[in-house]
Amino acid sequence: MYSVRSGAGLKFLRILAAWAPQIRGVYLAAMSRIGMAFSCFFKLLFGGKLPADAVKFLPPGSAPPPALDKAPSGVVANKDEAIKPVAVEKHDKPEKPKTNTAGHHRDGALAMLALLQREGRLIDFLREPLDTFSDAEIGAAARDVHRGCRKVLDQHVTLEAVMPGAEEDRVTVPKGFDPSEIRLIGEARGEAPFKGTLRHHGWRATEAKLPALVEGVDRTVIAPAEVEVGQ
Repeated sequence: MYSVRSGAGLKFLRILAAWAPQIRGVYLAAMSRIGMAFSCFFKLLFGGKLPADAVKFLPPGSAPPPALDKAPSGVVANKDEAIKPVAVEKHDKPEKPKTNTAGHHRDGALAMLALLQREGRLIDFLREPLDTFSDAEIGAAARDVHRGCRKVLDQHVTLEAVMPGAEEDRVTVPKGFDPSEIRLIGEARGEAPFKGTLRHHGWRATEAKLPALVEGVDRTVIAPAEVEVGQ
């Protein structure tokens, strides 16, 4: 510590008093620039341009930075822009090839008919006029057709009765029955349940094991023409 009464202390006070105006000016200028820096920062952040007081401090020949077109990330400049919907490009998924169900059922029915013709000559028997044949001849032919067609059914289709029971048995048709399973014959009065006589127990296929259908085969050809050569 300098003593005010000493010669060195008095000399220091005289120097400090002489430089006081310059020191005060430097201090005020520094504080002014710090405040201006904060002002410029927030003006650029929210307004996109420098304040007018800061332009005079730019280097000679330089221009003030252009105003920002839109606010920085995280700052909403316009409410309408904030809620403006954004178009999203949609990519359509490739469609799966549709299965031709009707054509598949048609090919299956023709394939079954071809099996019945091949094993039991069913189409030949049904298309043959029977007026010129005796009952004995028809019976003999029907036996072969029956044997071959039954072989096809046993190999490819599993069947069961829709309504178990023997023909001519008395049965009851329940309430809420399925018309595709039970067909009423005669005059039905009122509502089910109905009492009646079983005329036919019906058939239901519980399993079908048709051979695999090969692509490129004409299913409309039920039986190919047969030509004997070499005679």
